[in-house]
Amino acid sequence: MTPCFDEAFRAGLLDLFAWRRDVRHFRPDPLPDGTLARLIALSTLAPSVGLCEPWRFVVVDEPARRAAIRADFARENLKAAREQREDRAALYARLKLEGMETAPAQFALFADADPEQGNGLGRRTMPEMAAYSAVLAAHTLWLAARAEGLGLGWVSILDPIRVAQALDAPADWRFIGYFCLGYPQEETETPELQRAGWERRQGLEGKLFQR
Repeated sequence: MTPCFDEAFRAGLLDLFAWRRDVRHFRPDPLPDGTLARLIALSTLAPSVGLCEPWRFVVVDEPARRAAIRADFARENLKAAREQREDRAALYARLKLEGMETAPAQFALFADADPEQGNGLGRRTMPEMAAYSAVLAAHTLWLAARAEGLGLGWVSILDPIRVAQALDAPADWRFIGYFCLGYPQEETETPELQRAGWERRQGLEGKLFQR
């Protein structure tokens, strides 16, 4: 039977979109058994170009591998801090940009750059569509996690080559991001970077055009 997405459902969906946050402050509480595996399975309902399903998830449990990722973040974050404008450097230094020290579940997401599945459909002129498809899987997981009261944080201040080496990823996988999953310390409708004074939402102003 085709489901009915009524007004109440649409209102709840709008709340889900509005309350989804990039979480960096996690409680250390462990997740119920099977939670991460189930959310990853849900993420594969995302659309993919040519139905190629290029997403490749690497669940990171080993302390040594987690430490290697955190060390790479520290290295790259220091570089980024040194490149900030003088009037932004102090603010940047105060930002918390990862939650790896407390997030109970962590995983990396890669995209197979040229998967056999899908037979190349839709990728001849835009091969980057494989990576875009993996990003859609991440967003699907993000919303599913939020609906269960969980928070997800996307860590991108990393060197893709060193991350791939630390996780023994194949050379033809493209690194999308490193993710932390757990229970957020607080719930808020306002993005953390906005509350910190780094940037604010501007909606569609200057971003919607008609031809």
